[in-house]
Amino acid sequence: MNTLKKTLALVATLAMASTAFVGCGKDESSSSGSGSGTTSGSSEATTGADEGTTSADAQDTTDAPSEGNSVEVGDVQLATGGDQFTIMAWNANDWPQVYETWKEVSDKAPAEVNFINHDCGGGDASEKYDKVFEAGDDLDVYFVEADWCLYHLNNPAQAAPLEQLGFSEANWTDAYGYTVNVAKATEGDNEGKIMGASWQAGSGAWGYNTKLAEEYLGVKTPEEMQEKVKDWDTFTATAKEFAEATNGEIAFTATLGGLWQAYVGGRSTKWVENNRIMYDDFCENFAKMAKDLHDCGAITEIGQWSDQWTALGQSNGTLGYFVASWAVGDTGFFGTATSKSKGDWRLITGPQVYSWGGTWLAVNPKTDNADLVQDLILNMTVKPDTMQTYAEEKPDFVNNKTAMKAVADKEAGGTPVNAYAAEALGNQNYWEVFDNSVENFQNGGLITPYDSTIKQSFIDAISAVYYTSGDWQATVDEATAKATSSNAKLKEALGV
Repeated sequence: MNTLKKTLALVATLAMASTAFVGCGKDESSSSGSGSGTTSGSSEATTGADEGTTSADAQDTTDAPSEGNSVEVGDVQLATGGDQFTIMAWNANDWPQVYETWKEVSDKAPAEVNFINHDCGGGDASEKYDKVFEAGDDLDVYFVEADWCLYHLNNPAQAAPLEQLGFSEANWTDAYGYTVNVAKATEGDNEGKIMGASWQAGSGAWGYNTKLAEEYLGVKTPEEMQEKVKDWDTFTATAKEFAEATNGEIAFTATLGGLWQAYVGGRSTKWVENNRIMYDDFCENFAKMAKDLHDCGAITEIGQWSDQWTALGQSNGTLGYFVASWAVGDTGFFGTATSKSKGDWRLITGPQVYSWGGTWLAVNPKTDNADLVQDLILNMTVKPDTMQTYAEEKPDFVNNKTAMKAVADKEAGGTPVNAYAAEALGNQNYWEVFDNSVENFQNGGLITPYDSTIKQSFIDAISAVYYTSGDWQATVDEATAKATSSNAKLKEALGV
């Protein structure tokens, strides 16, 4: 289903007509920069989207048009008047541009902020965050990721419900649904309440080298490539075909980590149920597929995030990568990987719709700048014109359907929003591919506070099975032991 041509066309029309946007001032009106019409390449960008597998618990909501976000907010119930605005994140990849966009659109944005940059990976942030909370340091708002956000959002001492800043769920009716579900507390006094808001929709896709696809698979169009990777069985069969054609000298897809990121998008159960880590048949099936791909030379032994990983694309060492929407740019990993073969790459949905990453704003209950936090969240996660501005300036795939329709229309009208990506992807309107994936991704309500630890422990443990026949139960035991030993909260939750 081409949601930007069906659903999002209706979204934009209804959003413009909605009374939610009446009398809200310059920040609330839709940006006038969007183009019109379609590009001849747009059908290629999304062909095969309906063949992509959705998670087992997905609800078919893709044809239901949104009425647009309400930009009306109530009074804040937390303290105001603080003399310093402090924000905390695990790295500086996003905050500088978020801050610049906020200052550009709002006269409430402070001239200076105290930015606590822990300069670490997201999975390492929680321990560092805890120390800030324990010390009682000044803090107003902070960034969290899906895999570990509930660790903080379920803690009333570390996160305040956004209703205390005047927000309601109506403020995010134009957001991609999973992003709202991810940020709801799952236990305690705040269970079911929205505890965070995201300006990003971390959509995933599969990027492939068109020249290699044509040479070794006879594939000439994105439609044909999508058909050859439309589900995991077909993906594996095509990978073996490619490996045979290349004598195993070129990988079909780059890394185990990327493969796992996409695969877990199809999970239909939580990682922890009945005080047990669920390393189940879903995981075993993945391990078997990974071994098949490894044994025929269709996937490398290179680690994710290494220099060798991006070098694969630069040297024709791999046909494809699993790609996040935030990675398509001159400094993103996919941008780096495609830098020496610009124009030869395209994005498609691939075997599984999935989400990769994304960032949520969470509020410290002890903030003394609640009015400023409200303004930041309102501008960066609710207002479509501001979010479109950010999408174009970063650039990034933002968490607002109206904004993304405007961006995609610009691209279709011949105005590239992301010049580097447009060149690397041969002017493909790749925004449509990301929209399909994130619109159909529905398992945001499955997360637990321990997902990052559990998923990483599993992928570390199967690295041995990945190269040898291995023993499945031994692998499960190893992964379980690693997860519980490295996460005290998980160990406590499991009663071990």
